[in-house]
Amino acid sequence: MAEPPVEIVRQAARTLLEGRRLDTGTLATELSIARATLFRRAGNRDAILGEAVGYLARRTLRAIEREYDARPAEAEPPGRLRCLAVSEDFRYALSTAGVVRRLLDEEPATAIRVFTDPQGRVQPRVVEDYTALFQRDVDELGLVPQVPVPLLALAVVRLGESFLYSDVLAARAPDLKAATTVIDALVTSVFGLDGR
Repeated sequence: MAEPPVEIVRQAARTLLEGRRLDTGTLATELSIARATLFRRAGNRDAILGEAVGYLARRTLRAIEREYDARPAEAEPPGRLRCLAVSEDFRYALSTAGVVRRLLDEEPATAIRVFTDPQGRVQPRVVEDYTALFQRDVDELGLVPQVPVPLLALAVVRLGESFLYSDVLAARAPDLKAATTVIDALVTSVFGLDGR
């Protein structure tokens, strides 16, 4: 299915940001279109949720990247890769995002399906964004990854999901500090920086 019109995605994202449950009938009414038209243009509820969450996630990641790039260099620990700092900040932002927490609390099965489906609208976009994030460090620092950058990005996203959503997936409290330790070790090892 082609990407839905931006006005549908933005209205769905607004609905979620306002703390309302995404209902396709209500969304269609707010957009002044028939429910069948909404379905034809954007797909089912899961697809629309995925589009909205993916849109919000990408917007959040871009804001974190801009904030990072605006910081003075001395604000970061020496030698820490940009991609690791940005991805850590992104995980923390997701862990406290009202939209994410609300969906996990109120509709855990739907949330996990929408957030982690490799054919869905959230995970593939985050992997794509992480690929660009890691590739920037590779290019700027002349790194030689031991695996293709897209594969590393997928591994990092999947690891991040397992920590972020561990309360739903494994009945364990999310431990983002542990996630950072594991992900930093993986990435620095793949980039050949673990001996430094």
